[in-house]
Amino acid sequence: MWQSEHVRDRLAALYPQCSITILGMTTRGDQILDRTLSKVGGKGLFVKELEIAMAEGRADFAVHCLKDMPMDLPEGFVLAGIMEREDPRDAFVSNDYATLDALPAGAVVGTSSLRRQALITAGYPHLVIKPLRGNLDTRLGKLDRGEYAAIILAAAGLIRLGLRARIRAMIEPEQSLPAPGQGALAFEIQADRLDLQRVLAPLNHVESALTVAAERTLSRIFGGSCQIPLAAFATLEGDQLYLRAMVAMPDGSRVAVAEARGPASDPQALGLHIAGLLRAQGADEILAACKADIAAE
Repeated sequence: MWQSEHVRDRLAALYPQCSITILGMTTRGDQILDRTLSKVGGKGLFVKELEIAMAEGRADFAVHCLKDMPMDLPEGFVLAGIMEREDPRDAFVSNDYATLDALPAGAVVGTSSLRRQALITAGYPHLVIKPLRGNLDTRLGKLDRGEYAAIILAAAGLIRLGLRARIRAMIEPEQSLPAPGQGALAFEIQADRLDLQRVLAPLNHVESALTVAAERTLSRIFGGSCQIPLAAFATLEGDQLYLRAMVAMPDGSRVAVAEARGPASDPQALGLHIAGLLRAQGADEILAACKADIAAE
């Protein structure tokens, strides 16, 4: 809801003569909180109801966290723009410990992400990782009740909701590489709504759009979803994009990593190149093993 209100306010400033109404909705992803997303359908659980509302004419466009968007949209829908990215890093949140390094053996860490699970398990095999679902208030409440020694969240959500003070430490990309699109907001519209593309165009942030295009190209190649531990993070350096990526087993037992630079004018080519580097390290076999493990659970 914060995201929608933020976009409404930005549009109202651009078009003061325009009336903008928010259609609040609860999706399946919001309702199913007792299982991890990898076991109940993945990212599409957060967008299907919104797409139905657009198709039925009840809504004109939808605002999404880009990291929660499926890589391939249904026929007839497109992304109309990417807003300027918030801090893409993961955040360490704890009432008793300052950093991941400070956690004692056996400490319980909560996360909803297989990507974070893989990275933490690989670097901190003495910690216990347990699933964590729900909105931010729910997750922080579980931490405050002592169910977890620490939880790992996207920094962007905490910052947007005025909860920066809950962050004990930012986890740098070198330690926990972000998910594709993490920290970015996207607009989804019906493909034939050229009028909306023109209206939303001033909110598109070119640098953010370039970096997430490289990340999502890589993720699309590997069928990126909540069912695979995949990380990808690009930064713009002059006229070059620098892309780092990783795929891993959830237990951190097998990891493939790659990085490269390429022209910012062709982010898709850089994503394809990184995918090839990861495949040379057995990325396809790692992801096939991940999916087989999930299916067996």
